[in-house]
Amino acid sequence: MKQKKGLVLRDVCGEKVIIGEGLEAINFGRLLCLNDTAAWLWQKASEMEEFSIKELADILYEEYDVTPEQALNDVTDIVAKWQEAQIVE
Repeated sequence: MKQKKGLVLRDVCGEKVIIGEGLEAINFGRLLCLNDTAAWLWQKASEMEEFSIKELADILYEEYDVTPEQALNDVTDIVAKWQEAQIVE
């Protein structure tokens, strides 16, 4: 899976949001607010050409004090929301 082109993470008034930039994101006319963990994962995913839920869960597990199962559950939930918002493909 990968992030759709033209979407960037920005800090707007202290909130982490994904917004569209450039011609590739012309049909993305909204802001998506992310919590700190989701924003951190979005940044990590943006550093990869493609990513999987398992890869992001491993990264989350290594960085935060969570069990591997909790990391996998959290990432699964976050990525499902990204899919619902159509910001990953």
